[in-house]
Amino acid sequence: MITDGRGTPLAVLLTGANRNDVTQLLPLLDAVPPVRGRVGHPRRKPDSVFADRGYDHDIYRDRLRQRRIVPAIARRGTRHGTGLGTYRWVVERTFAWLHGFKRLRIRWERRADIHEAFLRLACCLIALRQINSFC
Repeated sequence: MITDGRGTPLAVLLTGANRNDVTQLLPLLDAVPPVRGRVGHPRRKPDSVFADRGYDHDIYRDRLRQRRIVPAIARRGTRHGTGLGTYRWVVERTFAWLHGFKRLRIRWERRADIHEAFLRLACCLIALRQINSFC
């Protein structure tokens, strides 16, 4: 899942549970929709990618640089240094919120579009709950 700086999902790639995350990095970047900006020049790629130590492979760093994306990927055995990780467990917390919806905990739908529709609906309900907690 690619998010903006506030945690709002921009692109989601639906794959099987047994796929390694790092193998889906480039298809996920390809799935990012155009971002509104200047008229006639929509942005189609991020300026940089922040990732944890699970993505620590020089092959993927080189592929990101070929796409003119700055990789900010932590090296194994060192501190990250970019502030990534200041807010810990964001992804795990989000998965826990999504698993609160029993239909998403175990995928019963055979069609990916139906599962993705339930996923988007769950994200809307989670966002609504967060907004209501501020009011």
